[in-house]
Amino acid sequence: MKNRIKVLRAERNMTQEELADIISVSRQTINAIEKEKFDPSLPTAFRISKLFNLPIEEIFFYQEAESVKER
Repeated sequence: MKNRIKVLRAERNMTQEELADIISVSRQTINAIEKEKFDPSLPTAFRISKLFNLPIEEIFFYQEAESVKER
């Protein structure tokens, strides 16, 4: 799932470690989410949304794989 976490974090001069501590996950989890290798749980997505004061839809976007779109 695509997301804007890295940009939002950078706008606030926040490290991955700081974000991870605030939302109670590991720095590795934040890294994996930012690299789109891991989709956060719904509770984690809500905590991120609340922290950045944005709706979830403005942080995370679903993009179908090309092979699915072509069908």
